[in-house]
Amino acid sequence: MTDSFTIRSIQAFCYRYPLATPVVTSFGRMLNRPAVFVRAVDEDGVEGWGEAWSNFPAPGAEHRARLVNEVLAPGLVGRKFDGPAQAFETLTKGTEVLALQCGEPGPFAQAISGIDLALWDLSARRQHLPLWQLLGGYSRRIKVYASGINPGGAAQTAEAALRRGHRALKLKVGFGAETDLANLAALRGIVGAGMLSADANQGWSAAQAIEMLPRLAEFDLRWLEEPLRADRPRAEWRKLHAEAKMPIAAGENISSVEAFKDVLSEGVLGVVQPDIAKWGGLSACAGLARDILKSGKTFCPHYLGGGIGLLASAHLLAGVGGDGWLEVDANDNPLRDLFCGPVLNVREGTVELEQDPGLGIMPDLKSIEPYRTI
Repeated sequence: MTDSFTIRSIQAFCYRYPLATPVVTSFGRMLNRPAVFVRAVDEDGVEGWGEAWSNFPAPGAEHRARLVNEVLAPGLVGRKFDGPAQAFETLTKGTEVLALQCGEPGPFAQAISGIDLALWDLSARRQHLPLWQLLGGYSRRIKVYASGINPGGAAQTAEAALRRGHRALKLKVGFGAETDLANLAALRGIVGAGMLSADANQGWSAAQAIEMLPRLAEFDLRWLEEPLRADRPRAEWRKLHAEAKMPIAAGENISSVEAFKDVLSEGVLGVVQPDIAKWGGLSACAGLARDILKSGKTFCPHYLGGGIGLLASAHLLAGVGGDGWLEVDANDNPLRDLFCGPVLNVREGTVELEQDPGLGIMPDLKSIEPYRTI
């Protein structure tokens, strides 16, 4: 089979898994874990799977699913494309005015990303290649880190992650200096000299971030993530970088080629973290990942959602290589664990991807039917 395909159907499925313990960030709480999975089928019956970012706002997942099913899919069904990138370009260009009219470039980008990931999986299956190999085939073994460690019960969450095979941790900060520093001290003790990073989730002003820098220096952080809002002036980011003793990370809230070019042209970010389910899919982010590595920065795909997007992120990191880590949420989520394939099997801080075509899994959605909302 060639890389060309004609699309027979595209459908999004929406799920919500209730949480006993909410996931908290500096800007909000998640009382359940949503997931929007996307299935694409071509005229030969080959199917592929993707996922659209849908964490916020609380009712946002159903909206993304409806965008796929009612707005985007009808524009693709029955059309022939020479590859996923052509379909991505068609969708992106074809909905620009509509996204502006309703003030929703983010939801449109996320819904398009879900379709794009599904088409890349489909394309790799058509070519009988694992997706990581189609994306460059650097190495099927990648490093991972346990993410999403909440301020409450941080030590217990970290210890459980290490028992599951993790050797690297990332703590959520931005909950007051006393709480943040106590948790960092506990996690540094748990992980020893291993990789430890902190994520402020855009929670500080420039003054607050600069005030925290000397207090964070003692923890030998691999990076400090999103200490400022993504839309703050570059002068604030440059000042923070000049005073920081650790690399600064960001990227999940950057959503244009031009903005990423600006970031790669300067030295502020040492770690760059695009989210393939939130903006750009693989069609934009595969090339971006290579550009990140060429610029001398560390590529670490951002991800916090269901298992299909996580697995696709793993394939991208395995495809392009580099010395980065894959983000694996440490919180309870069967919508992740049932569909992330080998990413669930962490050994000594690494996972190894399969040689099967595409993502290497075919999701069985019957197992999560009780959580379906669309």
